[in-house]
Amino acid sequence: MRALAVVAAFVVAGCAGGEPSPESVVRAWSEAVNSGDDASAARLFATGARVVQGERVRRLDDYADARAWNAALPCSGRIVQLDASGETVRATFVLGNRERYRCDGPGERARTLFRIRDGKIVLWHQLDPALAPDEESI
Repeated sequence: MRALAVVAAFVVAGCAGGEPSPESVVRAWSEAVNSGDDASAARLFATGARVVQGERVRRLDDYADARAWNAALPCSGRIVQLDASGETVRATFVLGNRERYRCDGPGERARTLFRIRDGKIVLWHQLDPALAPDEESI
């Protein structure tokens, strides 16, 4: 329920003052995932968004794809760092268990690159934790 309130506040803020910032989209997504609100997390993805995990690239063709993908995430993630440049945000998370899943790396750090357009996630790219930010080629 808390995630729904966060997403609702995000939407209201977006309507009142133009587009939400890329950082606020990432925070809203993280809050929705952490609270198990896969529907709200899915609504933050654009139709056709790409998800990159290692060599796998998946296209989320619609809301159902986005919801299924978010629901399958095994870990929650507390944001410990956000670095934004334009529509790109690099987020560092400390991983934890989700309500329905046991995380495969609780306490570990994970990094994700988000690209946000028109208040929606168009790219979610899991970054290699071994690489420094200047070694990433996105």
